[in-house]
Amino acid sequence: MDPTIRYYDENAIEFFENTKNADMKELYELFLKYLPKGSKILDLGCGSGRDTKYFLQNGYDTVAIDGSLEMVKLSTQYTGKQTFHMTFEQLDFYEEFDGVWACASLLHVPRSKIDLIFRKIYLALKKNGIFYSSYKYGNTEEFRNGRFFNNYDESSFMALLKNHPYFGLLEMKTTNDVRKGRENEKWLNVILKKK
Repeated sequence: MDPTIRYYDENAIEFFENTKNADMKELYELFLKYLPKGSKILDLGCGSGRDTKYFLQNGYDTVAIDGSLEMVKLSTQYTGKQTFHMTFEQLDFYEEFDGVWACASLLHVPRSKIDLIFRKIYLALKKNGIFYSSYKYGNTEEFRNGRFFNNYDESSFMALLKNHPYFGLLEMKTTNDVRKGRENEKWLNVILKKK
């Protein structure tokens, strides 16, 4: 089993409790201003189900997936809608979604595999679909506390984007972590549009 998925399986309840109440309003607004109510969203690596719950409550047709079986159970319970147990590599949708929301999830994909996952996301999106992703701010790949992280800053993300000319950059924004005690951690948030 992938060590990062194992981490989430073994720490699911603690992770759920630490993230379910995080105030994501600023990032929801960043993403949802491009998507009319009723749009279909894929919550990619949904974790606790926090974001899926918000999208559902605000009139968006939302499909949630996660690679951790324990997170899938918690997310399903929390949102009241079945979360699907699926890894990024297993993505197999075709022009089904108006938006893909990948909040702090693709940061677990190594650079050797990220191009494949971006391609799968491209295929999953409808024409003009919106793709949000966020990464810890930096330009390194590292194992930390049992999980793998692939961090991006503006220049390294733009280098990645050159491999995917079918996406146009709409916005790039640096924010601080909203969790208590993590305020000094920075995140790179990116909004892309499928051409």
